[in-house]
Amino acid sequence: MANTPYPQSYYAASANAVPPRPVLQGEVETDVCVIGAGYTGLSSALFLLENGFRVTVVEAAKVGFGASGRNGGQIVNSYSRDIDVIERSVGPQQAQLLGEMAFEGGRIIRERVAKYQIQCDLKDGGVFAALNSKHMGHLESQKRLWERYGHTQLELLDERRIRDVVACDNYVGGLLDMSGGHIHPLNLALGEAAAVESLGGTIYEQSAAVRIERGANPVVHTAEGKVRAKFIIVAGNAYLGNLVPELAAKSMPCGTQVITTAPLGDALAKTLLPQDYCLEDCNYLLDYYRLTSDKRLIFGGGVVYGARDPANIEAIIRPKMLKAFPQLKDVKIDYAWTGNFLLTLSRLPQVGRLGDNIYYSQGCSGHGVTYTHLAGKVLAEALRGQAERFDAFADLPHYPFPGGQLLRTPFAAMGAWYYGLRDKLGF
Repeated sequence: MANTPYPQSYYAASANAVPPRPVLQGEVETDVCVIGAGYTGLSSALFLLENGFRVTVVEAAKVGFGASGRNGGQIVNSYSRDIDVIERSVGPQQAQLLGEMAFEGGRIIRERVAKYQIQCDLKDGGVFAALNSKHMGHLESQKRLWERYGHTQLELLDERRIRDVVACDNYVGGLLDMSGGHIHPLNLALGEAAAVESLGGTIYEQSAAVRIERGANPVVHTAEGKVRAKFIIVAGNAYLGNLVPELAAKSMPCGTQVITTAPLGDALAKTLLPQDYCLEDCNYLLDYYRLTSDKRLIFGGGVVYGARDPANIEAIIRPKMLKAFPQLKDVKIDYAWTGNFLLTLSRLPQVGRLGDNIYYSQGCSGHGVTYTHLAGKVLAEALRGQAERFDAFADLPHYPFPGGQLLRTPFAAMGAWYYGLRDKLGF
């Protein structure tokens, strides 16, 4: 049987040691079968176990193999489209619920880290950096919007103040969110998996779901076994494939690229990001970066539509890094990797139910670290019969990409080209 290892990333190389997990063989019974051991699946499993459900997780590769173990590691609040967009497209009650939930995911992460003593290098503080006056105006509006929903840990940074947090001359200002921050994302997933197992949950690795047998008592089939359950949670996101055709039609896997430098040393690292905050800029095709616990710079950006792996990741991302930090021109790149996230046409997550007992959440659209942790709580609430918050997400309108699966990649790439041009021209 195929054994899928982690990609050769900095995160895999620095992951906490964990015991091997078994392959599913034979038949098991459970209350809830979760497909996917990324953040959505692990968060769902934890909340369900804490509420007395029996939970079995099946994972095609290893815990955190997908976006959960490959992302930039930044705790960023709200959704890929902000609350003002939601307010314009849904009714006031639904908008209020979604707005209130926009800042919950980060709190859940911190609660999990504290409760289960997860070692994942958690640091507080995230910065949105403005490259021009238009970006700065957007950040001023964003601060007012978020404060309207009770989120007050925000500080606008003028051109002088942003120099205090990042050694880059490209920014005219920014917005500091102290409830943002950063983590070692794979170690967070591994810690959450250990928490699942500490509560009696079971995780099977190298056990891809190949078929779902729907009905009153659904069954998840893998190559060597099956799980009979009362409920199923589909949490495969960009790595789900065509297991559930209804979900594949309204989403598209996209790749993003990340590089990690050799260790910079304490002195150089502190000059780059003196407060050890993470940062992302305000472009549509944004760059993001942060320091690791061993004083490397992780720098990510770029989007490959259709999730193809670029031939030379360093050639794509290193110039972006040097544009921000030309002082790193002689620094070696130790790791370069790509990972997939799932894009929806609206850039809002898709949440729903198929029949009476198959629940799903997908399509974080590049904004998943916090949202996925919230999603697990919302899905667990729905299985317990508390569906108000689940329904607020499930009622969001979603549409298939124009032209179906054949044309969704070129259409999305065309749109990205347009917004990339706007980024360059500053309008």
